[in-house]
Amino acid sequence: MKFWLFKSEPDAWSWDQQVAKGASGEEWTGVRNYQARNNMRAMQVGDLGFFYHSNVGKEIVGIVEVIRTSAPDSTTDDPRWDCVVIKAVCPLRHPVTLDTCKVQPGLEAMALVTNTRLSVQPVSEAEWRIVCGLAGLDPIGL
Repeated sequence: MKFWLFKSEPDAWSWDQQVAKGASGEEWTGVRNYQARNNMRAMQVGDLGFFYHSNVGKEIVGIVEVIRTSAPDSTTDDPRWDCVVIKAVCPLRHPVTLDTCKVQPGLEAMALVTNTRLSVQPVSEAEWRIVCGLAGLDPIGL
């Protein structure tokens, strides 16, 4: 299993909207960056990700699961762009802010800290464990 982080502006697509989609999940559409697209192409069903509110809040607020691998993005006819389908797994007990990540030992190299513009990014297992700990979640029991 691999770990990821998905960024969304909450006024465009929020954690609450993701939760409302239930078990059917939602396509993660609209990604128009090759690196982010390639990250989605590397995802497998069952991979987990953090759901991050960008711009407003700037915090990790939930955990999602990939439930469909990369396929053509239904919002465009351009064959270069793909998307995965993700479903909400659980909210974080304590949202983890970008500011917290920036000062937390072990997260110095996290893409969220070093490449703040990338909308879909990998998260290492060590980073996953640290953020889950900060959020009050057991990374194994998810």
